[in-house]
Order: sequence, then C-alpha cells, then structure tokens
Amino acid sequence: MVRKIIGVVLGLIFLVGAGYVSKTLIDNNKRVAREVPKTIKTVFTQPVLNTDVPIVVKASGNLVASRKIELFSEVQGIFKEADLPFKAGQTYESGQVLLDIDSREFYTSLLAQRSTLYDIITGMMPDLKFDYPDSFDNWEAYLQNFDLDKDLAELPEPINDKEKYFVNGKQIVTTYYNIKNLEERYRKYEISAPFSGILTESLVNPGTLIRSGQKLGEFVSMNDFELEVDVNQEYIDILRVGKRVALGDLNSSRTWQGIVRRVNGRLDQSTQTVKVYIGVQGKGLIEGMYLEANIAARSEKNALEIPRNLLNNQSEIFAVEDGKITTKTVEAVYFTDKTAIVRGLKDGTKIISRPLPGAYNGMLVKIAPSASNVEK
Repeated sequence: MVRKIIGVVLGLIFLVGAGYVSKTLIDNNKRVAREVPKTIKTVFTQPVLNTDVPIVVKASGNLVASRKIELFSEVQGIFKEADLPFKAGQTYESGQVLLDIDSREFYTSLLAQRSTLYDIITGMMPDLKFDYPDSFDNWEAYLQNFDLDKDLAELPEPINDKEKYFVNGKQIVTTYYNIKNLEERYRKYEISAPFSGILTESLVNPGTLIRSGQKLGEFVSMNDFELEVDVNQEYIDILRVGKRVALGDLNSSRTWQGIVRRVNGRLDQSTQTVKVYIGVQGKGLIEGMYLEANIAARSEKNALEIPRNLLNNQSEIFAVEDGKITTKTVEAVYFTDKTAIVRGLKDGTKIISRPLPGAYNGMLVKIAPSASNVEK
C-alpha cells in the first residue's frame, strides 16, 4: 500500500517537472517581434506650367506624281529605235523624243498632196492674171515660197469676194486644209516628252508593229508630286489653299515643305474626313513614297502636353502632395500617337513625369533630386 502511494507521488512529481521543463523551453523559443520598415518609392516629378500648346494634326499617304500621262499611239507603223532606249526608268528632258514610229509611207503621201496643191495654184495663175490682176502678185509670191518639204504657209487673204469665190471654186481652200490635217497627223509619228520626267512603264519594243489606239507606256514628272491625305472635318476650316505643311518620311530622317493645293468639297460619310491634296517638290522624292504630314491646326490655350502613358483612364493623372500620391482629374483635349494635351491642372502642381507601376492614391513617395524637381 505504501509502495503504491510512493509510486503515485513520484509520478505526479515527474509530470509536474516535465510540464515545467516544456513551458520553459516554449518561453525561451519565442522570437522578439521586429518592426518591418515601410518602403517609400522614389518618383520623378515636373511642375505644371500651362501655356498655349499648338495642336498638330498628323495625316499620312502615298506620293503621286502631279503630272502623269499614259502614252497611246494615234497612228500605225513600225516602232523605230530612238536616241534613248524606251525602257522603264529612262529619264527624259522636256522636248526629247520618247519614241519614233516609221512614217516614210505617210510622208510620201503628204508630199503628193502638197504637190497637188501646188499644181492647182499654178493652173489658176493665168486666169487670175487676167481676171484679178490686183491679186496676182500675192499668189505669185506664195508659189515662189512654196516648199514641198515644209509645212504649208497660210493662203493669201482675198482682196474681195470675187477673188474669194474664184479661189474656192478651184478647190484650193479645201485642199489646203486637208493637207494641214495631214501635217498634224504626221507629227504624231514622233512622240516627245511634254515635260522633264521618267518613263515608269514600257509596253513596246523597237521593231514591233504599233497600232492606232495601242497603249505604249506611262510617263511621269520627277520633281512635282502630290500627297493625298484624309483630315478630320473639324480642322477643315483651318486648311486653306496655300497653307504650308511639314512633311517627313517614316524614319523622320528627311523632311520637306509642302503646300495645300486643293481641298475636296465632299465629306466621306463613313470616316467623316475630307481629302486634302498637298503639293511637294524636292530631292529624294519618288512616286509611291509614304509620307507623314504634320498640319498645324490651332493652339489650345492654358494647356499642357504630356506623354500618353501618364494618363489613367484618359482623365486622371498622378501628382505628389505632402509626400503622398494624389489623383488629379484632367480634361484631355487632343491625342497624338505618343502624347496628350490636357487642361485642368494648376500651375506649380507636381505631377509624376514617369510611369510608376503599382501607384495608388495616398501612396507614400519621395521626390527624386533632379534639376526639374528643385524648387526655385
């Protein structure tokens, strides 16, 4: 009995000791809670300075030669080799022969008709000398200057109606105008460049038979182009003929100065735009070249131009006040592909000038020391 009591007492003592030891170990294992420091991000800001911001409307399109002609033949014959090859890419000065069509057969017929007229006038001279002696000298001078190899000179003016009726009765006037018509047609066997330009298309080769109405190629000007662009209707009242427009290529490496030549009077109902035609001249231009036009539209008063990525929901922007981020509501009046013109900010407001990921209203920040952030 005594042994049982002693065993129970020892067991209790062991349990109490084990509990004490466990408690001591647990108490000693507790870590001291450390205060986690708050992270304050650094931001770049710029003070707001509202000014008159010019709005530049951007439009783009492809250059088209303002002077372009499609070459067609009005006569038939064999295409002869000219001084310059009739090939695409060949340049010509104004007046140079583009192509020459064999005209020997037609020219022979023209000479025969001139000879016929000469014979008719010669046969009229005896009657003219006796019936109309006052007109004889004029017609005699005409015959003396008659040259079969040259275009006909104008017929002498009749002194009176009697002479006029007499000459017409000899079929001289009719024959004269028939020959003048042949002379005009003879000139069409040789096609010359109406202006300095370049051949962009060639459809015939020397030695081939050219038929009347056949297309021969295409000839364009090299130094006078037009850019067709679509401009929003709200800026049409600003675009006037003669207005200067800055033009540039896609890389903005080269620029040209253009002038508005025409403004279409019809509005495209689907896009609500109007076509504007801008003339441009200069080196480095070629038909089909893609250009961008920067059209100065108007100035927005009391506004600020900022990068588009600073806008939130296209109507808010982050600013810094008392070391915290605050949201400012703005009015976006115009957008470009990279910037936005906004109104509604007070001068001196410090807006965040670089995007800050994870920014929110009330967020603690510090302003980066830079020349733009130093208060004057």
